[in-house]
Amino acid sequence: MHICFISRRFFPTISGMSVYAANLLRELVRLGHDVTMVSQYRGDELGTRVYGGGPPPVVPGVRVIGLEALGEQNGGDFERDIATMVQTVVAEHRRQPFDMLHAQYGYPTGLAALEASKMLDLPNLVSIQGGDGHWVGTCCATHKAAMLAVLNHAGALLIGSRSFAEEVQHNHGTPLERFTIVPGAVEVERFRPRPGWQAGALREPSRPALLYHGRVDRRKGVLDLLEAMALLKQQRPASMPRLIISGIGPDSDAARERTTALSLHDDVVFTGYADYNQVPQVYHQGDLFVSPTYAEGFSNTILEAMASGLPIVSTATVGVVDCLRHDENGLLVPPGDVHALAEALHTMCNNGPLRTRLARQAFTEVQEQYAWPTIARQIAGVYEQLRGTRPDTNWNANFPVTPCRFRAEPHLL
Repeated sequence: MHICFISRRFFPTISGMSVYAANLLRELVRLGHDVTMVSQYRGDELGTRVYGGGPPPVVPGVRVIGLEALGEQNGGDFERDIATMVQTVVAEHRRQPFDMLHAQYGYPTGLAALEASKMLDLPNLVSIQGGDGHWVGTCCATHKAAMLAVLNHAGALLIGSRSFAEEVQHNHGTPLERFTIVPGAVEVERFRPRPGWQAGALREPSRPALLYHGRVDRRKGVLDLLEAMALLKQQRPASMPRLIISGIGPDSDAARERTTALSLHDDVVFTGYADYNQVPQVYHQGDLFVSPTYAEGFSNTILEAMASGLPIVSTATVGVVDCLRHDENGLLVPPGDVHALAEALHTMCNNGPLRTRLARQAFTEVQEQYAWPTIARQIAGVYEQLRGTRPDTNWNANFPVTPCRFRAEPHLL
């Protein structure tokens, strides 16, 4: 089957969805599919500084076409970029016909897939990921209409978890039966515990190493984590852990400023951008993993931490509760509750049997349930169900353009 995969952002962008796309494409090629990827990218200084950027690299076995998001970079003109994506897909179809269009994200890529499907009479499916369910469509009338078009008329909707599907239902009224739940996955052959691993062991018991890896974004709870560190230093200075923050993002500067304001310069280190090939070694630097996120579609970093053998402290929120259960394979606190986060970190750092039990359980589960070959076969099965079907064209793309915070700061979408 010849599949056109339309990606919102791909490497070198710092995003869990880049990781997701890379692994899915690799597995599709392994399953014998012919894949063309059309990927947007940021080429401007702001987009590159916040998320990483530049044209997508070569992907073995995949035809890769990079499209600089010129509209997004110039006043948040997503409509211009959608038109470019559609034109590119149509031209590629003429060169070598597609059997299926698969878009990553409902907007803008999902809408582009629907428009191209209408023109080419091809089936399509859309993966609802990241901000699609959390805030896109709740921001302005234009994006609301666009998301409703995708949610109501895509041939299939893939989503990473039931809690995320329920959030989209709450925000947009989408019936739960519209979604096919396919969880996130991890390269279990790449992400392994460090050499000599003993579940729950601390390499330096008097100074445990907490690890935050991912996008440095207040929506991921990184500023809450710094506040929790300040509480620990104030209340329990004798057992103060150190914190490694790995990654870049829209709040990198704010996080560094908060670190200085809280007098945490001796306790927090920022390691910056981490190439995906080096990320397994990043996890090996930590004794436990912290993800105080406000919402996820399905967290790649949590799966990577599970596979790396780390005990995890996270939040009881959308996209997390589907893979972590409090006191069974992780510790969960309410999102935004800095005091609860500090207490959970203190507990995890000082309770060896708890760390051992949680890390072992999480490691076992990720091996059994979240390996990429298993998840890719599920997605390929959806392709087979849709193959040869006609797209739903009963929708109108003439949306009025209205003011929106994502037009003012489009890099946040």
